[in-house]
Amino acid sequence: MGRSLRSGRQIKSLSPPKQRGRAKKVAASDVPKSSKPAPAKAGRANIASQRQKIYEEEKTKESTASESGSESESGSDSESSDEVENVSPVPLKKANVAAKEERSDDDSGSEEDSSADGEDNGNGDGDDQGFTDENAKWLKPKQSKMKLTDSDDDEDDDEFGSASEEGSDDEMLEVERQSRIIDEEMKLEQEEAESELRRTIAQQTSVYHLPTKEELEEDENRVVPPSELRERIDDILEVLADFKTRREPGRSRSEYIERLAQDMAELFGYLQELVDYFLSMFGPNECLEFLEASDKSRPLVVRVNTLKARRKDLAAALMKRGVRLDPLANWSKVGLKIYESTVPIGATPEYLAGHYMLQSAASMCPVMALGPQPGDRVMDMSAAPGGKTSYIAQLMRNKGVVIANDLKPERQKATVANLHRLGVRNAITCCYDGRKIGAQMRNSFDRILLDAPCSGLGVISRDPSVKVQRTIPDVKRCAHLQKELLVAAIDALNHKSKKGGGYMVYSTCSVAVAENEEVVNYLLSKRDVKLVDTGLDFGKPGFTRFEHKRFHPSLALTRRFYPHVHNMDGFYVAKIQKLSDKRLGEAEKKEAEAVNEAMGETSKVETETKVDVAKRSEKKKKRVKKFRKNEDNDVQEVVRKKSKMSIPNVQVQKSTKKTNAKVTKPRRMKDTGM
Repeated sequence: MGRSLRSGRQIKSLSPPKQRGRAKKVAASDVPKSSKPAPAKAGRANIASQRQKIYEEEKTKESTASESGSESESGSDSESSDEVENVSPVPLKKANVAAKEERSDDDSGSEEDSSADGEDNGNGDGDDQGFTDENAKWLKPKQSKMKLTDSDDDEDDDEFGSASEEGSDDEMLEVERQSRIIDEEMKLEQEEAESELRRTIAQQTSVYHLPTKEELEEDENRVVPPSELRERIDDILEVLADFKTRREPGRSRSEYIERLAQDMAELFGYLQELVDYFLSMFGPNECLEFLEASDKSRPLVVRVNTLKARRKDLAAALMKRGVRLDPLANWSKVGLKIYESTVPIGATPEYLAGHYMLQSAASMCPVMALGPQPGDRVMDMSAAPGGKTSYIAQLMRNKGVVIANDLKPERQKATVANLHRLGVRNAITCCYDGRKIGAQMRNSFDRILLDAPCSGLGVISRDPSVKVQRTIPDVKRCAHLQKELLVAAIDALNHKSKKGGGYMVYSTCSVAVAENEEVVNYLLSKRDVKLVDTGLDFGKPGFTRFEHKRFHPSLALTRRFYPHVHNMDGFYVAKIQKLSDKRLGEAEKKEAEAVNEAMGETSKVETETKVDVAKRSEKKKKRVKKFRKNEDNDVQEVVRKKSKMSIPNVQVQKSTKKTNAKVTKPRRMKDTGM
């Protein structure tokens, strides 16, 4: 009977009698030298090789027996064949059959014959001989089963594995390639993370050495490369971020800030006083971001003129000319941001036809905050070159009146040209001094836009000369001019407008506090006005305190725009509502003058009374002296008259007491205060 294995095959107990001698001869032949077996029969060939070894051992025993000469050659052959037949187990016989099948041309036919012979012989006496004690040393049924099945499975796996490896490079799926790429990227990220962690630990545990004055004096004779300056700036910023643990002993924070300002000024090409001013406004890290952003150019932006075109049509026309563009932002319905253009944007047929205007995104914000309505009387106090004026006329739909004023007539030429090109028909240009408009046109306008002249600290990317030409005294002079213009604009504004007017917008292209919050705070103390919401959803709120100064809390309603935050020019926008014509400053001035006048009158009276008293006292003294002289004269005259009278010679005794019966004393004058 055959024994079943895990692979489903059966090994026959005995080989057929007819094949015994032939199996012996086949086994004696060079089976290993045969051609390579097919992959499907690799397991059987391995089994045959194992059984061949067993057969060779039996053959050695037979050869020893033949040398002793106990039997004849024919008898020995028959006995050896019977012994092999009786002793050899079923696997050996199966191995002989497998070797026979490999060497035969017709594999299938020989396999069927061997299996049939095995079944016939399976009922014989050899079934009990397969598990004798003599075979127990080398035959272990359980382990042999496991080895046979495992070898078959392993060899099958090896066949499939080798085939997959051969075709992995050529026939790899796209998913497998991507997964392999992702694995490589993850390894690189892990390595970078480890290196970053080591560097961070080294930086956090190290103490930065701030250069001393002697070391800096040595550096004055050489040109410090920008890379060294930038590295020093980064090191100082790291120390300031964790000052308690990273600072050098004996060094104060002011020393680090001073060194940082000097390095920034040298690296970016600013005057140091400007860098110091920026450091007082921003933190060290934000100041560095502001300086870096100020050196980068802003995106080119155009404003669609809705009086002549629509944004959709204009975008399609420009795209046909090779212009790459996108809508500006959600807050603007007329802005287009241009990334790349093969033609000059300021010389296209659409530009010459007045379909759009080159205008920065930040300069659109003041007009949007002003919100002019059709039919209003609006004034632009600093109109040149006409970008904001044309936008106001566009929002008013060419209805109402727009006064475009500017101090210099040369600049108004560009304003007139742009207004004609854009199709504006409700604008009037003039050239007045803005500081006198309040007296000349009092209460004449519903809305006023004042884009005041400034130092330009917010548009350094467009005018790099500001870095070395603007100083803090220049900023203060601009602030003084802005205060005068703002007060004049409020005086020209009509707070009793029936069209919901009485609003004005104050804007500058500067980020300096002295030109923005301080100017508006000055206006709040001089006129009866208040700040209202600008209506702009973006932008940072204005400062309510700066250094030791404290401003009105309503200044938080104003808006600031920065290059490093909004990718726009630095700008400031404040919307102001006029409440009445009261002048808070003049009332206080009149009160002060009245107090001064009263104090002056009282002092004058006091001085006059003192002089009069002195004069009266002198006059009184003179009268007293005169009266005393008169008294003496009267006494002498009386004595002289008595001496002339005829009286007997009687000695007259002079009294010791003098009587002044006939002398009248002068009356004392009352002090009337005159």
